[in-house]
Amino acid sequence: MSNIERLRDTSFGVHMAPEQAPLKVAVLLPCYNEEAAIADVVRGFRAVLPAADIYVYDNNSRDRTVERAREAGAIVRHETRQGKGNVVRRMLADVEADVYLMADGDLTYDPLAAPLLIDRLVSRQLDMVVATREGEGMQSRRGHQAGNRMFNLVVDRLFGAGFTDILSGYRVISRRFAKSFPAASGGFEIETELAIHALDLRLAVEEAPVRYGRRPADSVSKLSTFRDGFRILWTIAMMHRALKPFQFFGAIGLALAAVSLWLAVPLLGTFLDTGLVPRFPTAILCAAIMQLAVLSAVCGVIVESVAEARRETKRLRYLELKAAA
Repeated sequence: MSNIERLRDTSFGVHMAPEQAPLKVAVLLPCYNEEAAIADVVRGFRAVLPAADIYVYDNNSRDRTVERAREAGAIVRHETRQGKGNVVRRMLADVEADVYLMADGDLTYDPLAAPLLIDRLVSRQLDMVVATREGEGMQSRRGHQAGNRMFNLVVDRLFGAGFTDILSGYRVISRRFAKSFPAASGGFEIETELAIHALDLRLAVEEAPVRYGRRPADSVSKLSTFRDGFRILWTIAMMHRALKPFQFFGAIGLALAAVSLWLAVPLLGTFLDTGLVPRFPTAILCAAIMQLAVLSAVCGVIVESVAEARRETKRLRYLELKAAA
């Protein structure tokens, strides 16, 4: 019997074997002012995952999002700290399930893909399946599409290949992943943090193409291209410093050493010709910059050992949790 059939059973899944526990699925929908779409989103996921718990976490909406979600049959909870990252952190901490499906409440993601995403996660024993966005919704947002490609390229270079759409809000994650993920982001950079966490711990992840539609006419995007784009870049930089400190500080050290040598070459040529150092302040500056370069490299070596210890701790926490059957 397939995993999809398990998901559609009214008691959270049919037993594949007498001793096997049923599979519990939670659909998590962070929402802020999504009155126009949230009811249809809840009903869409209810139709394809009738056994799942569907949670709508309201983030200080000023419209009728909460009322519409309750009317559609969702479990409504609240997070007062503004920002998608704060909502996701709260959802993953509060909700208990074997499989977590995260999507947005704006009707852009196709609920029909949910059983297939979950089936792939369970059947292949993965920790995360990310729905890569395709279709008219992406074509209508050229600026976001270009930014997404840039962020994917940066993450690929700094942390390794693994994702082609790190900013997708539609993904399925295992309990192991959810309960061992040390979420720190406050806003839309949470998807980037999820991807980098998986790459850093070398978790089993895959992607699957999913149709991405347009928002309803009376629904407005909360994403600011430049403000949130800068925050995502800043998050990538800070995670690179924390997770790859030798690379981060080593690059700074190399840059400082290059500047020091560039300034020192004319002085060295003059010294070899005349035996004199006529620009003494420049010589002091060269020496000071080179000292900073060495200090940066030493910092990288020291902090790298700390980062490795933290990585081992996160990995052990991950291994403490039982994998979904």
